[in-house]
Amino acid sequence: MDDLVVRAPLVWTGPGESMRLAAIACASGELTYVGPAAAAPRAREYLRVDGFLMPAVADRHVHIALADPAAVVLGGVTAVRDLGWPADRIFGLAEASELVTYNGPLIRAAGPILTAPGGYPVGEAYAPPGYAREIEEPSQAAVAVGELAEHGATAIKVSMNAEAPPTPDDGVLAEICRAAAEHAVPVTVHAQGGGQVERAIGAGVDELAHAPFSERLSDQVIQTLARETRIVSTLDLIRIHYGNEALRIALDNLIRFREAGGVIVYGTDMGLPEWGLPLGINVREALLLRETGMGHDEVLGAMVRGPLVPGAPADLIALARDPREELESLAELTVVIRGGRVLLNR
Repeated sequence: MDDLVVRAPLVWTGPGESMRLAAIACASGELTYVGPAAAAPRAREYLRVDGFLMPAVADRHVHIALADPAAVVLGGVTAVRDLGWPADRIFGLAEASELVTYNGPLIRAAGPILTAPGGYPVGEAYAPPGYAREIEEPSQAAVAVGELAEHGATAIKVSMNAEAPPTPDDGVLAEICRAAAEHAVPVTVHAQGGGQVERAIGAGVDELAHAPFSERLSDQVIQTLARETRIVSTLDLIRIHYGNEALRIALDNLIRFREAGGVIVYGTDMGLPEWGLPLGINVREALLLRETGMGHDEVLGAMVRGPLVPGAPADLIALARDPREELESLAELTVVIRGGRVLLNR
């Protein structure tokens, strides 16, 4: 017998796929059934949703220790990827987040940000000791990547901020990418300032942690990016922290990147309170993703971990209205389910 069956008049299971009068069954934190409500299995608990049911949101760029994890999950974000925090604190928190008693989202983490000696974000007011790891030469890069992989890092974060130099040299960057590939861990970079995206591509990074916002990239660079990397959006953060001109540049780069076949995923850089980013779903980020040319269905696809299929995490949200008609309805949460547990039911 399943733990929970959720029935809804409309279920969006993933991009291009929806069902009417459907049911979702959960057991042991996973989905066991997705199909017609009339054929749903028996369960210990039943929940009827009057609205739109869909996968919960995953945020691929956060600093969760600077936020309130309980508020994040109640805001509809049930999985996050932390892209910068001391190893001795974040990996234990990530492990704790897998427990059913944890009051927050599932956490996957990169650990400390790799940077050049004295480079960004060393010395930032919000950065505790261990937030960044300073790498001077390639041999140190290989050691750092190996240690982070052993901790369970799901990404290696590198700072390439030429507007707050120094940045890792090409030899160090190449060794980070080589060692990360050896451990099957992707490399994501904060690329800021002239030429940094090109350097990142040349080294073989897997992802940009922000939409490129400091310069308009050439069409040739955009084409190469689209073939080899994906981009985490963080458009609302760019608007708030760097201004409208930076946002205009970022949108121009993302529009061309998407037209070239590049993959954009939702991420907000949620964390530091003074950045003014909401805890949970950031509707402004969704609306800005739409400005890249994405349709509403595509925006939703960029925001979730994956489709609702048996074996997927039992992480669901319900909304009062269909966001494929109005993305603003992402603010109208009525239900949040994380790991098959109902955390919010309005």
